[in-house]
Amino acid sequence: MKPFENVKSIVTPLDMVNVDTDQIIPKQFLKLVQKSGFGKFLFFNWRYDENKNLKSDFILNDSKYDGSKILVAGDNFGCGSSREHAVWALDDYGFSVIISSSFADIFFSNCFKNGILPISLDSKTVEKLLQETNSVEVDLENQIIKTSSENIPFEINSHKKKILLEGLDDIAQTFQFEDKICEFEEKSTIPSVL
Repeated sequence: MKPFENVKSIVTPLDMVNVDTDQIIPKQFLKLVQKSGFGKFLFFNWRYDENKNLKSDFILNDSKYDGSKILVAGDNFGCGSSREHAVWALDDYGFSVIISSSFADIFFSNCFKNGILPISLDSKTVEKLLQETNSVEVDLENQIIKTSSENIPFEINSHKKKILLEGLDDIAQTFQFEDKICEFEEKSTIPSVL
C-alpha cells in the first residue's frame, strides 16, 4: 500500500443514502481475486443501461467529474454485505477519499486496509460539501478539509491515521513487530522428543 498524500480534487457528489456494497459493486463482478480491474464495474447498475450504454443522468458519467478523487455521499455509505471488493472498486476507479455522515463498520475498516480515507462528518457539513463546486483539499496530516470558503476539521483514530500516512497494510503492520515475534517464537519453541 502506498503512503497517503494530500488530495486536491473536485468533489463527486453522490447525494444518496444507504448506498450498499451491492450497489457499489454488483455480485456478478466478484469473480476477480486481484484488487485491480473493478473500477469499470463501480455503480454498474446506476452507470449503465440494460444495453451497457452509459446513462447520461448518473453523476459518474458527467465528464466534469472525470479524475475526481473525492466522493461525498449520503448517510450509511457502504452498508450491506461485507465485500471488500466494494472498496477495491472505489480505489480502482480513482477515489482515495470518501466523505459521509456515517459508514457501515466493516466497509469503514476495509477502507483503511486498502488506502482509502473515509471521513465521517455531521450531516450539515456533508450537505455543504455535496454542493461544493470548487476543488477541495484533504490534508490528512493536519486533519483538515480545505474548501474555497472554510477549513473543516475531521477526526480520525491515531492508529488509522498512521497506517494511511505510512502506507501500512496488515502484513506491513505485522512486520513492524518482527523482532518481538521472533523473540516469542524462540521462547515458545517446544523441544522435540526423539
